[in-house]
Amino acid sequence: MNAYDFDGTIFPTNCTVGFAFWSMWRHPKLYFTYLPKILLSFAGYKLGRVPSFRMQRQLFEYLTKIDDFDEQIEKYWDANESKICSWYLEQKRPDDLIISAAPSCLIGPIAKRLGVNYVATDYDRELGVLLNNLMYAKEKARYIIDHGFPVIENFYSDSLTDTPLALCSEKAYLVKNRGTTVVDWPHLDPETVVKVKKKLDTGWNIHIKDD
Repeated sequence: MNAYDFDGTIFPTNCTVGFAFWSMWRHPKLYFTYLPKILLSFAGYKLGRVPSFRMQRQLFEYLTKIDDFDEQIEKYWDANESKICSWYLEQKRPDDLIISAAPSCLIGPIAKRLGVNYVATDYDRELGVLLNNLMYAKEKARYIIDHGFPVIENFYSDSLTDTPLALCSEKAYLVKNRGTTVVDWPHLDPETVVKVKKKLDTGWNIHIKDD
């Protein structure tokens, strides 16, 4: 099984932000009821006053305000499916796993079109709450371990925050330049490997080797 982050990895941009602007264009009231709030939240995050999980949760809030969500998400992927990176399409396999911090209501439809499996953040659009932990950083690795997934042969991500899952994979690759460049995952010193493994509290083997 190969596993892939989505935003910035096999899709060049952030689909949560992209669909937010798509939705604001079609529902102009969101410019007044949503945009000011998320801009303040993002500014607070950059200043270190708002934690990442809270900013992400507030980012998702627009999803509760779209009455025609099912129609709009399909139209969004009709317009944007062609942006999926060509290198990924050339090596895509039926047992691929997309694992993303984006809401599952956004990732599910494109994963279905691609014919692959997915794990994403479980967000209740009716209540506007996260039903589980944000599928981010070490939570990705913890989910894979706790749910008994097969060993990951190759893992691809654009972010070093995914190091925990990279360490649980036989081989990992860092994706750069909006999904256009794929390189080997950066070397990790032994001390960092031990720290990550302790944080995961798991007996899984660490596959990234020291040079």
